[in-house]
Amino acid sequence: MTHPCAASSRRAFTLVELLVTLAVIALLAALLLPALGLAKRQATATACRAHLRQMALAWESYLGDQADRFPDRRDLKTALPGGYRPWTTWPRSDPRAGWARLVLSLELPAAEVWQCPATRRPPWTGVTAVWQAGAPATNAPQVSYWMWRFDRADEPVPLDNFWAKTRAQAVADLAAANNPLVGAVHGPADVELVTDVYFPATAPGVEEALAGRAPHPRGRNRLYLDGHAAWWRDARLH
Repeated sequence: MTHPCAASSRRAFTLVELLVTLAVIALLAALLLPALGLAKRQATATACRAHLRQMALAWESYLGDQADRFPDRRDLKTALPGGYRPWTTWPRSDPRAGWARLVLSLELPAAEVWQCPATRRPPWTGVTAVWQAGAPATNAPQVSYWMWRFDRADEPVPLDNFWAKTRAQAVADLAAANNPLVGAVHGPADVELVTDVYFPATAPGVEEALAGRAPHPRGRNRLYLDGHAAWWRDARLH
């Protein structure tokens, strides 16, 4: 005769108990997955800022050897593979920064630093406005950052562009340009030098699939002229 305790210890789960257990697991997964996704996005944004900080060091080294003067490589805006590709509506310029990788090839040779990790996956991988070759060769490493203050090849250099200017002159000219998209300019800490790509929802002509989107949701990383990199919440992005 089987002891009652032994029979009890071998009792299987009932269907109700099994369903309750599965429901609890599903609930925990539903709670944890968004948190894990957020943590992954934050890690990617942090890695992107680390890239910008490396760019800051490279620019500091370059400018230190050039009497604090930026290069004038407007020629590269048209000579790099694909050429100068201004947008038809917004912006009427080409902020892609492939030229910068070539200029800083000695100070910052690592190709991966010139790519935001989040742009290596769809929908960013095939977008012309995002990518530009970082050298004349067609198979050159690609760059996926923007530099708005080097976005045109006009002659003379526009006030809001920094080609061949010292940092002091760049700040003064940008303030004088009174560009409504720049905001108040009081010094280098207010001036964006490099940024993640982004497509404002308020900009006319932006492809519907990209409007309001950026590689990092709701904002973007920016490197400023004084060398600090920070996250900036952009109300035009979701």
